Amino acid sequence: MSKTEAPFKSGYASLIGKPNVGKSTLLNRLVARKIAAMSAKPQTTRNKITGVVHLPGGQIVLVDTPGIHESSTKLNRAMVKASFSTYKDVDLILFLIDASQGFSEDDEYVLQSMQGVTTTKILILNKIDLVPKLDLLGLIDKMHKRALFEEIIPISALKKDGLDLLAPLILKYLPEGPQYFPETMITDCPEDFLIAEIIREKIINQTHFEVPYAVAVVVEQVEESKSDVLVIDATVYTERDSQKKILIGEKGAMLKKVGSLARKEIEKRFAIKVYLKLFVKVKNRWRDNDRYIKEFGYL
Repeated sequence: MSKTEAPFKSGYASLIGKPNVGKSTLLNRLVARKIAAMSAKPQTTRNKITGVVHLPGGQIVLVDTPGIHESSTKLNRAMVKASFSTYKDVDLILFLIDASQGFSEDDEYVLQSMQGVTTTKILILNKIDLVPKLDLLGLIDKMHKRALFEEIIPISALKKDGLDLLAPLILKYLPEGPQYFPETMITDCPEDFLIAEIIREKIINQTHFEVPYAVAVVVEQVEESKSDVLVIDATVYTERDSQKKILIGEKGAMLKKVGSLARKEIEKRFAIKVYLKLFVKVKNRWRDNDRYIKEFGYL
């Protein structure tokens, strides 16, 4: 490196917040590719998901985390524990708030969980497109008075407002370091995981009530055929027979719709023709069963 060349900066930054504040949308926007499942329904993200942002002179490794909330099932407690585990493992914490809801009790719960954590924190006020300017200025002033954050940044991840300033600002707070990932790599999540998340997202967005939260997807096999078609076998698990019936639908209509939507996105994601076979099975109360939580990849 020459004397005039700036040092390469790199590091890990976790996206932290209550459910449904837009963490996954922000991850996908900054990486400029869809990695994390997105839905208007809360608790869509169940695992830590890594996305790599490549910038001139630096690299940001973003860690999307499950929404932090008071947990009622073993699965939810495992999700929240996964979020907590990032606090001391990253170089920077990006704490997201839904600005359209102001600073809520649920946000305070997340903030209290960081007591004693010395990792540098940046506050990101998301969804500013839904907030009157005066209300936003009031929220910024209120959060400044907490004196907990190095920066307070208003953005709209959905509208891509403020993101051109956010990425360089994140990089500013990262240390000098190596290039962790090659420039062609945007995630270290395995192929099976990405496929399962696509299928689960389609189920979440097509079903209602308890069904989206009671579903787990396991990709059993991915194999490329001689005719250059990706053949995927995946099993969708629910907790009750009634949920299974909803997922399959009358004459299989719901399962066909989910399969068609998922297949199209998988084809787009991997640039290959796909033959997707979905099966539905019941595992009674799996969200409170350590064995199944682990088997489905949540522990």
